[in-house]
Amino acid sequence: MKLFALFTTAALVIAAPSVQASEALAEENSCLGCHSVSEKVVGPAFVDVAAKYKGQKDAATVLFQKVKNGGSGVWGTVAMPANKKVSNKDLKKIIAWILAQK
Repeated sequence: MKLFALFTTAALVIAAPSVQASEALAEENSCLGCHSVSEKVVGPAFVDVAAKYKGQKDAATVLFQKVKNGGSGVWGTVAMPANKKVSNKDLKKIIAWILAQK
């Protein structure tokens, strides 16, 4: 039991910087100008995005394309602009972070 607790604690400590880093990437790339984690702003809350795509095997790929190329009609009439300047590496981290929201 102690070994399990040790591994669980270690996993949380290792994951925490990654979560913070991904939120920082979202801030650096202006995602939080139109979105928030828990409340609709201009675009949907990230918890709502995560809920909508929960269980979809291709969710990360679908969101990558939507964020990179922009789009409209999924969450209302306000269009999301393309985000071509965000590196693919950073965008994948941001999307993984968004999909992990609860």
